Amino acid sequence: MNLPPYDNFPSLSNDRILLRQVLTSDVEEIIEISFYDCIQAKTLHEAIVMQEKIDKDYFEGNSVQWCIVDKSTNKIVGTCGYCRGFENGAGELGCVLLNQYKRQGFMKAALELAIDFGVNKIGLKRIWALTTKENDSAIKLLTRLNFIKIVEQENDFIEYQLV
Repeated sequence: MNLPPYDNFPSLSNDRILLRQVLTSDVEEIIEISFYDCIQAKTLHEAIVMQEKIDKDYFEGNSVQWCIVDKSTNKIVGTCGYCRGFENGAGELGCVLLNQYKRQGFMKAALELAIDFGVNKIGLKRIWALTTKENDSAIKLLTRLNFIKIVEQENDFIEYQLV
């Protein structure tokens, strides 16, 4: 496996989006979608502290998190990446989109890039994701990306795995 950190933080792109490192200067734009360990930031300070933890996880080889940038406007529309380590060749894929950019194809494009990176750069043998039972949009997206439901957990989460 080729785990982070890398000589240069990986940037990924297609014709529509760019996945790049989240900078401290970006955090103010994404406070409402700043999460760490399923806890959402409520203030700019909390979001900055969470981003520092995400950066630390990257430098310890346990994650790669990107901001999703719309190339046509250069606006950040969301975040995605691998979190919680890469034990046994597996990576948990997580994502969140700013509300005004939902249902426009940004997340599908971002996850396709992230999945390709996980398989071909990191060398993951298993990619999985968690979502809540009520998150119909995420469930539909994961299904379109060839994830299958593995288990429903007692805490209202469903685990999906890429096949």
